[in-house]
Amino acid sequence: MTAERVNPSDLSPPAGFSHAVVATGSRVVFLAGQTALDGDGKVVGDTLPEQFTRALTNLLTALRAAGGAPADLARVTVYATDVAAYREHARELGRIWRSLAGRDYPAMAVVEVVRLWDEEAMVELDGCAVLP
Repeated sequence: MTAERVNPSDLSPPAGFSHAVVATGSRVVFLAGQTALDGDGKVVGDTLPEQFTRALTNLLTALRAAGGAPADLARVTVYATDVAAYREHARELGRIWRSLAGRDYPAMAVVEVVRLWDEEAMVELDGCAVLP
């Protein structure tokens, strides 16, 4: 994939995301929402950063199984049950993102939701990737 991150100077400088991603490639991969489920289907992690780490790891595992890499992500949506807590942990979550997915940020959004499918889950990530 070739990805051009577009961050117009007329918009606020992005931190941890890109305003737009122009992606060209031959395959589009739609990634289902991933929470902090372990291999047995149980939510693991007592804190938001722990759950975020597992959810992102799960998302990247699905992406790699489809033949992709973190740099192929064009769009990620984060669903959080508490946006205030997400903002409180933003620096740590950013460090986790960079350690697992690097600095080629996709277009992103964080959305607060009342609850997720798994009642214990605090965060869920889904996305779209474009592969070469």
